[in-house]
Amino acid sequence: MCQYAIYLEDISYSYEENKVLRNLSVKIRPGEHVGILGDSGCGKSTLLKILSGLYEPDGGRIAVAGMEAPEKIREQVALVMQQNSLFPLSIRDNITCGHRVSEEKLWAACESTNIAQWIASLPQGLDTHVGERGNQVSGGQAQRIQIARAICKDAPVILLDEPVSALDRDTGYSVLGALHKLTAGKTVVHVTHHPETLGKAYTLYRMEGGRLNRACIF
Repeated sequence: MCQYAIYLEDISYSYEENKVLRNLSVKIRPGEHVGILGDSGCGKSTLLKILSGLYEPDGGRIAVAGMEAPEKIREQVALVMQQNSLFPLSIRDNITCGHRVSEEKLWAACESTNIAQWIASLPQGLDTHVGERGNQVSGGQAQRIQIARAICKDAPVILLDEPVSALDRDTGYSVLGALHKLTAGKTVVHVTHHPETLGKAYTLYRMEGGRLNRACIF
């Protein structure tokens, strides 16, 4: 098991009477990039929440980067969501999440996500408040802040939940460029309805009937 970055064996999960994951198993090696396709409501996002340590499965075994306890798993993953998941705090606080991060590392993450110039142009710079639910920044800027947060965390496993689906085409492609920098050399699980946003190096699965089946798109 230790040879895998992600190890799931017979994972099950239910919302009350609705069983969304059924004896799901998958093994992902370090550095492997995996894309998960499937219809809305099939359990893709639930799986990501289990992989991120936010949910505990009803049954089965999970290990992420060698960790099995949810609180330990959370230390090993960085999650970038579809919806705006910014806190009503400053840009700085949204990137660092209260952790001590050097100015050099912080600005390097902003450079990598192409928001450094925009932040530098703001009167309060990194201390600019993003508003409630990030309503003072655009969707593209919010996603780049999330990605900068993930870059600063430098976790070995990256989980992506439709990170560009709510953006227009041009902004989406720009954010994909930032994601490429984030995911280089990392283990990646990318949930999406749009396989065209994934590179050919991705191993593709389709979520069907609460399980993962290998898919061939390209």
